[in-house]
Formats: sequence, structure tokens, C-alpha cells
Amino acid sequence: MQDADNIIKQIPVIQWFPGHMQKTRKLIQENLKLVDVVVELVDARVPVSSRNPWFQEILKSKPHIIALNKADLADSRQLKAWIKWFKDNGTPAVSLNSVTGQGIRELVQLTANASKKKDAMYEKKGAFVRATRAMILGIPNVGKSSLINRLAGKARAKVENRPGVTRDKQWIRLRKDLDLLDTPGVLWPKFEDPSVGLKLAWIGSINDDVYDTESAVLILLEWLRNNYKIALSKRYNIEVDELDCSPMEIFEKIGKKRGCLLKGGVIDTEKTMNHILSDFRQGNLGGITLDEIPEGETDGL
Repeated sequence: MQDADNIIKQIPVIQWFPGHMQKTRKLIQENLKLVDVVVELVDARVPVSSRNPWFQEILKSKPHIIALNKADLADSRQLKAWIKWFKDNGTPAVSLNSVTGQGIRELVQLTANASKKKDAMYEKKGAFVRATRAMILGIPNVGKSSLINRLAGKARAKVENRPGVTRDKQWIRLRKDLDLLDTPGVLWPKFEDPSVGLKLAWIGSINDDVYDTESAVLILLEWLRNNYKIALSKRYNIEVDELDCSPMEIFEKIGKKRGCLLKGGVIDTEKTMNHILSDFRQGNLGGITLDEIPEGETDGL
């Protein structure tokens, strides 16, 4: 493995924009005019980094809700602060756990509230008030399919814990007054901030085959040591003061603690990397939030 100090000084540039995502952008734009409200699903651990800036360009005045999914994996105090930040900046927001159903009822209510203007317009014209049409947008692997299955009450959308599974739109009738349009996850062609690509790699929104996993894991360990040192200590049974070393040394200590060894006691690099990433992504280190609330900025939606 490379020297960790040099790796951390230069965050690797991570980009992933496969061909089907360009098709998805076109699909979203073509169907946006058909819907009354948009639910933007983000990962609660990265409330800003998991927002596609292109969505903000195309939504304009469309009624819009932010749903912070995988709330159980985020730092609970930080999550509350993020919900308040979105609301203070003019966008209704709700925390979700699409696996357990936490927050689903509030999301449905927010969706209904966002469509009241449309309903009032139909009633004023004496027209039949049709079902509200909502579109779910999000980047890969934020849990769109899991959310739809929870809303629909059965497995209507394919669920798989890897980015890029949903490849086409799906209209789903949730109830008589609410239709939902699911769309594939889509990233944007270039991350202006390289740390954004890194965070998306950590949470699994970018295919693991397209970046240097060794570099990403070492930087993750550095970040965890600086921000969630006690959680790192508890998970791997390493004394807190023993973490005051280089990320490479922390990596090796974890490999030994977890028995990720080859013949001769050599650290099994790949097994250790996968173990650390899996622990982080599954919440085995506890609730963690990677993004900090911006100072002096507004949501813009």
C-alpha cells in the first residue's frame, strides 16, 4: 500500500458517470412536467454531498421535499440539525429509515401538503382533482427502491445494495390519491470538490471498481480518527491513545484485530479494506455524519 501521509495530502479524483446516466437525465427532464411534487432522496450521512446539483437546476419552482434516508446510520444530533437547516432555508425535510418505515407517514403528509396548490387550482376550475403525481430523485444507492417498496407495502422495485440497479422509470400507485414515479439514480459528470467524490465512494454510491480503494480507506480511517475516535476505538477494540498514529498503522492494527492475515502474519490488505468499508456502510461504527452544515449559505430550492 502507498504511504498514507502522501495519500491524504492529495485526495484522489473520483468520477463515475456511466452511459446510462445520460439517458436517465433525459428521462427525468421529459417526465418532470408530468409530476406535481418532487421528493429528493439523499443519504442522511451526507445531506449535501449526496445532492445532485443538476436537480437544483431543473426543479426551479417545482414543489420539492428533501428526504434524508438511512437516518439510522447518521449521527442523530447532526441529523436533527440538518433537518432544521433545510426547513430554515425554505425546503420541507424529513428523516427516513425506509427499512423500518420511520418517517414514512410524515413524508406522505409532506407530499400531500406540497400538492395542495394544484388541488385548489383544479377545484377552482370545477375540474376533477386527480391523484397527486410525485417523482423520486436521487443519486445511486440512497435507497430509492427500498423506500418505494416500503410505501407500496410490497416488493415492487428491485432492491440491491449496489449503485445503478434501477435502469428505467416505474410508475407505482401507492393509494388512490398518490402516484409515484421512480427513476434511476444519477450522478453528475464532474465533482467540483474532490472530497464529494470521496464521500460518495465511502457510502457506496460510486462503483468500487472505479477508484483506488486503498487510498479511500486510509483517508476514511484518518477522518474517523479525527472525528469519531471513540467509535473507532470501540469497534476495533483498540485503545484510544493507540489511534494516535498514521492511518497505515491503524489499518494494520485493525487487520490484526480482525484476523485478516496471510501466511507469516502479513496483513491481508483486500480483506481488511473490505472489512472496514463494510463496517462503515452498515453502521457498525455507530451513527456517523460526514457533511458539515454550511455557514452563511441557503438551500436555494
